[in-house]
Amino acid sequence: MFRKNHNRKSAVSIKMLIREFGEDFSEHVKERLMDLEVRCFLTRKEIPYRFDLKHVEHLQYEIASDEAEPSTPCSKEYAYGQFVVLDGILYFSERCLENKDIMQSPMVSIIYNALDEGIIVNEGSNLKRLNDNNIDFVVDSILSSCPEVSQSYLDIVQGMISRSNKR
Repeated sequence: MFRKNHNRKSAVSIKMLIREFGEDFSEHVKERLMDLEVRCFLTRKEIPYRFDLKHVEHLQYEIASDEAEPSTPCSKEYAYGQFVVLDGILYFSERCLENKDIMQSPMVSIIYNALDEGIIVNEGSNLKRLNDNNIDFVVDSILSSCPEVSQSYLDIVQGMISRSNKR
């Protein structure tokens, strides 16, 4: 189906998503997605148009292990949503990538179930369309569940910005 592109970035900023796939997004959708830029970044695996949303600081949450030693706690990072772009249309997926290091935030199901746009199925995932009517709800819900970034992170970013401005 898709050949592996080793030059394709697996970690993507919201800005890069909009630049690469957002030509047909409305200005309002682009502006609201950019509200996620400070706290979140996107990752993609084999499917180049499917993006999981994660916190920029890779915060870990303790959970009970469900493997052979259920009493042993382990840490996982949350995925706060999955965006899919098909034919210039932005969708929100019913599920995010989950593995030994990543779990789906409970907010993902709340967001997905509240969306009333029709369901389409792509690569085994149920998707609902995002547009000007529902993007505010989606972004505000993600921001309500995704933690603020730490002051130390902001200091690092500010240092990088000030260095690049001196050039």
